[in-house]
Formats: sequence, C-alpha cells, structure tokens
Amino acid sequence: MDLEDIRQILDLVREHELAEFELERDGLKVRIRKAGGQVTFVAPTAPPVAMAGSPPAPALSAGGLGPGGGPQAEPADSVDLAIIKSPIVGTFYRAPEPGAPNFVEVGHQVRKGQVLCIIEAMKLMNEIECDTDGEVTSVHVENGRPVQFGERLFSVRIAGR
Repeated sequence: MDLEDIRQILDLVREHELAEFELERDGLKVRIRKAGGQVTFVAPTAPPVAMAGSPPAPALSAGGLGPGGGPQAEPADSVDLAIIKSPIVGTFYRAPEPGAPNFVEVGHQVRKGQVLCIIEAMKLMNEIECDTDGEVTSVHVENGRPVQFGERLFSVRIAGR
C-alpha cells in the first residue's frame, strides 16, 4: 500500500460519509475512524513488512502527519457504531404513513428489534428493525428515496461501549 492508495481511501471515506473503515491486506491492517468531522488514519497494529529499498509509508490524517511527523494516534474515546443497511432494494420511508411522526430521529435511544423505517418493495411494506441497543447518530437516506441492497440507512452508537 502506498501513499496514493491511502489518499484514495481517505477520499472515499469523506465522499461516502463513512464513520469507520477497516482494510486488511497482505498482513497490513488499516483502520480509519471519523471523529468530530475529522478523518484520522490509524497506524497499522503490526508494522508492515517493507520491501528492500523502500521507505515505510507514513501515517496520515486529513491534515497530514501527526505531531512531530509521526503516526496519528487513535482517539482514546473511540465510538463504536452499528451501521444499519438495507436488506432489500426499494423505497425508504421514515414514518409508517404520510403525515405520521418518524419512527426514529437522530438522538433517539433505540432497542434491538425496534422498527427504524419501512422499505417498500413490490407494493410490500418491509419493517427494518435495529439490530442493537443504542442511540441513533445519523440517518443516511432521505424519506421517499430509493435504496439499494446494502446501502447505509442509519448509524447507531452501540449502548454500553
């Protein structure tokens, strides 16, 4: 993995508004977490094996190298998020019917099994449930918009972590 690969990963994280991204390839593990709008590149857990004659790749954050030119440290208060994804292709609805209040809002506490939204597919209304206890931190889709299989719908901060 070279500097250009890392830049591309950081661009993808920003473009798709990912809260966390992890990649493991050829014994190198890279984790990127977004904390407070700042994208941070976390140094690999094990030092990568450098090829002869090639300098080790530096760790980057959105602003460059960490203090003193070294790798950026992982934030101590990391947040564990569950990403609720669409299990089907269809139309995303935040409320049970037009004019009704949304199932959940950002900041709401949710329980495992609680309905978060409905996805309409082929005239069938499919309730999408939360798979963990926690707090809704983001809604990634606008009401009435089409969604694809695997598309992010909600981010939920996992309770007790």
